[in-house]
Amino acid sequence: MAIAPRLDLRQSQTLVMTPQLRQAIKLLQFSNIEVNSFVEEEIERNPLLERDESPEPPVGERAALDQLEPRTASIMDTADAARSGVLPDEGAAPLDAEHAETYDPGGASDGVPLGGRMDGSGGSHGFDSDDRGIDDFAGEKRSLRDHLGEQLRLNFPDPVNRMIGAHLIALLSPAGRLTAEPLAIAQAMSLTLDRVESVRTEMMRFDPVGLFARDLSECLAAQLAERNRLDPAMQILLSNLGLLANRENRRLMILCGVDAEDLTDMIAEIRALDPKPGATWDTTPAQMVVPDLLMRHLPDDSWIIELNPETMPRVLVNERFYAKVAPYVKKDEKNFLTERLANANWLARSLQQRAQTILKVAVEIMRQQDGFLRQGVAFLRPLILRDIAEAVELHESTVSRVTSNKYIATPRGTFELKYFFTTAIHGTDGGESHSAEAVRHRIRGMIDAEPPADILSDDAIVKVLREEGVDIARRTVAKYREAMRIPNSVQRRRDKAVPA
Repeated sequence: MAIAPRLDLRQSQTLVMTPQLRQAIKLLQFSNIEVNSFVEEEIERNPLLERDESPEPPVGERAALDQLEPRTASIMDTADAARSGVLPDEGAAPLDAEHAETYDPGGASDGVPLGGRMDGSGGSHGFDSDDRGIDDFAGEKRSLRDHLGEQLRLNFPDPVNRMIGAHLIALLSPAGRLTAEPLAIAQAMSLTLDRVESVRTEMMRFDPVGLFARDLSECLAAQLAERNRLDPAMQILLSNLGLLANRENRRLMILCGVDAEDLTDMIAEIRALDPKPGATWDTTPAQMVVPDLLMRHLPDDSWIIELNPETMPRVLVNERFYAKVAPYVKKDEKNFLTERLANANWLARSLQQRAQTILKVAVEIMRQQDGFLRQGVAFLRPLILRDIAEAVELHESTVSRVTSNKYIATPRGTFELKYFFTTAIHGTDGGESHSAEAVRHRIRGMIDAEPPADILSDDAIVKVLREEGVDIARRTVAKYREAMRIPNSVQRRRDKAVPA
């Protein structure tokens, strides 16, 4: 067998993931905040890209995007959908319109004082129509550490005690607990334990009372002591919080030496205390979820789905600048501009394709969940990614990326698109399948409606669900109940036996 070099011609197909293709896939998975951040970075790097800040045109008559009936949905062009920035009514101003761009007859732009009309008879600009609260004009709220530091300087003139207090403040957890043992603190500062404990005991009376405690019992004891309610019976109750959590009231009455009425009063006092006095001080306002899609009901009993222009970035490719500059620059500079132009066009196309894909998938999801829109959570139908992928002719991975971190505002609230995908639970005797989310909703409703004298066990819940056509096992009911943080029947019987 001779060994010699030779040339072969072969033809094969391979999938090449270019950087732009990878970026387009990542762009599809981004949330609206991440997309806007990515676009801002691209605008800073690319001189041919700029953000489209032109005002939105007025909304005209449009055809419904999705009739959600047994007929084909008509999807408008993404550019038209982006311009349809009105959800409540057709006459409202666009969602992203600036106040400076909106003409208000008889307003400040016409020379009318803010307090009323020029004739002095008042009007829509009076104080009664001002929806701003006093909190909008208040100064910035101090942090808990600043608040405690001020009390520390007023209560401890001794510099050593003040240093101990500053160290304790630094070790404070967000809930108000002390994250280190006093003995370890004393050893680290080369001080006696008695001195550290003396400072800590004094600081537990700072506002809010109960900070710097090592556990829940000590935190509640400090608050009761401030109210002069820390008697021996209450101290025994605080030492047995585990029995209180398990509703073992009979044992607590024996230990505390009180009757049922006194124990009920003591429990009511404890419930009025703050178990985490530091958590309510530095609270930051919850970030509002801005939906990517807007949905509303039309008078003809159909639904319309629109892209939210507030979350969809709009970019422009400055081709005029490229045509003006490119003929007069050097070769390497022209290559740079040509590459930037290609990247700018790719980004514009990718954003448009992303918007079209999100809209297409959302329309199909809401069509299949029409029962939820009309009748509530109990009518959610089982839905998986494959169902949507086959309906819109996309891959399952694409549908998964589209539904990640994307929210839709429906008449029943704002939901993530992933919320509408639920596993199926088979029906009894081969009947229709049920959505797992709908079954969980039914379990919660049954437990909330149970009377204190007739607590439902998991077996009883299984029996009721099977009578309603849901083929479910007891362990599944227990799993759903625990996922919703609902205690078992024994614990619920104890809870409902104690007066609120």
